[in-house]
Amino acid sequence: MEHSDAKKIKILFLFVVVLLGFLIFLGTLFYWATIDRRLPRLEHKEVNHALRGNIISADGFKLATSQKLYKASVDTRNIDPKKVDLFVKLYSLYSGDDPKAVAATLKSNVGNTILSYRINSKNAKYLQELSRKLYKLGVFRSFEDPKTGVAFLHGLSIVESGEDRVYPSVDSATPILGYVRKKEYKNITKTTGVKGIERYYEDKLSSVQDSLVTGARDIANTIILDGNSFSERRFDGYDVHLTISLRMQKILENLLDKHKNELDAKEIMVAVMNSETGELVTLASSNRFNPDLIEKKDYGALNISAVEYIYEPGSVLKPIAFALLLKANKVNPYDIVNVHGGSYKLGKKIIKDTHKADTLTAEGVIVESSNVGTAILAQKLDAVEFYQGLKDFGFSLRSGVDLPFENPGVIPAMNRFNAAIYKATVAYGYGMNATFIQILKAYSVFNNNGRISTPHLVKKIVSPSGQELFPEKPPVNQVVPVAVAKRIQKILIKVVQEGTAKGTRMDGLEIGGKTGTAHIAEGGEYVRSYNGSFFGFVNDKTNHYTVGVLVREAKKRHAYFAAQSAVPVFKEVVEKLVENGYLTPSSEIQIKEATNKVP
Repeated sequence: MEHSDAKKIKILFLFVVVLLGFLIFLGTLFYWATIDRRLPRLEHKEVNHALRGNIISADGFKLATSQKLYKASVDTRNIDPKKVDLFVKLYSLYSGDDPKAVAATLKSNVGNTILSYRINSKNAKYLQELSRKLYKLGVFRSFEDPKTGVAFLHGLSIVESGEDRVYPSVDSATPILGYVRKKEYKNITKTTGVKGIERYYEDKLSSVQDSLVTGARDIANTIILDGNSFSERRFDGYDVHLTISLRMQKILENLLDKHKNELDAKEIMVAVMNSETGELVTLASSNRFNPDLIEKKDYGALNISAVEYIYEPGSVLKPIAFALLLKANKVNPYDIVNVHGGSYKLGKKIIKDTHKADTLTAEGVIVESSNVGTAILAQKLDAVEFYQGLKDFGFSLRSGVDLPFENPGVIPAMNRFNAAIYKATVAYGYGMNATFIQILKAYSVFNNNGRISTPHLVKKIVSPSGQELFPEKPPVNQVVPVAVAKRIQKILIKVVQEGTAKGTRMDGLEIGGKTGTAHIAEGGEYVRSYNGSFFGFVNDKTNHYTVGVLVREAKKRHAYFAAQSAVPVFKEVVEKLVENGYLTPSSEIQIKEATNKVP
């Protein structure tokens, strides 16, 4: 029995030894089959990554464009020690890198080493050519891996590392242009829009398809393009063409910078829009940033105030309320209104005027910007007429401009308009909030025969193959009858001729508009801070523009009044439009003004 057990143990031991030997054999086979033995590849693949589309101004300048970045790497073990200096000199000459930094990198690293991540396309081509020359010069030598015993020869490698978004015009057209952030996609750096046009048109600007080229390789690891090679076409993102001219944009931005400093203002905005088409000639701000180098101090300028900042518009809303009265046949422009010497008690609230008068004509209430007269006239509108009328003019609704994160603003609920005090305060621009672009859109009604225009910044989108796509145009709504729009237009011209906006007059042009100086509320109370604005229009014989100016919180003494802040800016904007061929003054316009002068 004992002899039998000993024999079984010997057999089991022998079996275990054989099994272990077999497992070691399989493990060795697997190891040699899976390790990278650095054997030369007979086939090579190259991916040519597609780029983000360009944003192009109306005068043909690239405001945003993308360029490829490459990384250069080399295996230090393959560089002949006697020719390291030669490699450093030639590489630095072709790449533009500091030779001392390159030498230090090579000295401190053993094996595959990244020399640079930010090589542009031009230098990448030079370096690829250099790689071939270095082989011929014998700079690279074969190295045998002591672990595997396999020799390999790797030279200078230049591969794509991603794309870089570049803004050649620096801070011009920001913040509407927006900016991008980087994201990693399959070890390649791509960009995606965060704000502005970059964000709104992300689906068009983003790249569509990378190209792939497959084929046999030569000694420099470059694909041999022959009948056996294969390629897929690359599709870049679409180019977005704007309605704004870079030249005009820069001129007006410089103008705003000057006035911001003079007025000690928080921000100044200006927009010029074709009243009929809604095309924005400019949408400029004094608060801008460089998208290539955003710093902490720029954070406040990243938001687009024209569509994101809401405020009580003040007196610029009076012509809109008056238009609703005319549309409802609730007032005649020549009606006499008792304005009570410029002070009027409505409920518990006392409403006051800057200019005291006993009586004014109904249209004189607008020309003289009477709060009392506006409050009294507003009572003639019922809740539905007032509430729906404001919505028809675009308030509490997004304007439809092609910019992201637009604030719709706020108007009181319809039942609130049953209260006399709400009718009064909203009629002269308080108790509601609107954006700059909403008011601009509303004023287009008076310069477009009662039709409202949707502002937009993009004229067309062009595919890589040259196909042109045009943004869908929203329906044009008739907000007020033509006769009402014409009447308000004449009244706004009279405001410029005789009223609060005399500083905007210019011979040979038809100019009308309304000033607004509005208190700013903080924490539920009005503080000694104001927004000054001017919204109106300027026309010559062929061009019709709606123009808006907003000066936020000017601190210069007395400059918070719109007549001392927004009006001078408006006047200079019109002068720049004339100087640059957007407007042509004519003696016929003067004759028309005299003929249409409202008594």
